[in-house]
Amino acid sequence: MTVGIPIRRLWPEPSTLPLDDVALTALYGRADRPRLRVNFVASLDGAVTVDGYSAGLSGEPDKRVFGLLRMLCDALVVAAGTLRQEGYRAVRLNERRRAWRREHGLSEYPTLVVVSHSLDLDPAQAAFADAPVRPVVLTHAGVEPPPGLTDVADVLRCGADRVDLAAGIDVLHRRGLTQLLCEGGPQLFGALTAADLVDELCLTVAPLLAGPGPGRITAGEAAPPRRLPLRHVLAAEDGVLLLRHARD
Repeated sequence: MTVGIPIRRLWPEPSTLPLDDVALTALYGRADRPRLRVNFVASLDGAVTVDGYSAGLSGEPDKRVFGLLRMLCDALVVAAGTLRQEGYRAVRLNERRRAWRREHGLSEYPTLVVVSHSLDLDPAQAAFADAPVRPVVLTHAGVEPPPGLTDVADVLRCGADRVDLAAGIDVLHRRGLTQLLCEGGPQLFGALTAADLVDELCLTVAPLLAGPGPGRITAGEAAPPRRLPLRHVLAAEDGVLLLRHARD
């Protein structure tokens, strides 16, 4: 059953039929090998936020796919700055999506993974204190956790003086968390790209000109260009485009 604003496939194999959640789940799916998927929303002119928050770019179709991607992943990876800025709450799913995960042999909820260089984290934030699954924090050996953080999260040190993302992802894989969904922010996306760790980008393009000021979906040190072929283009009736790019 399709609810809300219809989403249709433009490419490949264009169709006028609205995609229900079963069809969308099949399009995005789970891979048969470890995968790091990045999900972002941007304006037509490349802005990642409006008035400092991504919510100003996101509408019903984006939120629908956003929820499905969370349902499909083993772990949700986010930078500490994004966790604070966007006010992340505990990662929870509705009963229908929890049932889908149970039917596919997954835990009811994905694991929250926070990447933090400074460990400037509040253990009382709902993302930690109210989490249905114990979160993981990836950091390095040069910082100490604030009081209470180890009570609510597993703090894993990957690297001597900076977070070694490749080592951190390897640790997650060894914990059985192989389908990773990264929701940013831009600095983390840039670092993952520089380390050639990004397997897939799901990008929602909002039909909006945000104007000058906001940053792009990626930031940080310069890195070689990485080719990421287009896999599908979906369109919602409100003018939103949903793009999926992925390695072979």
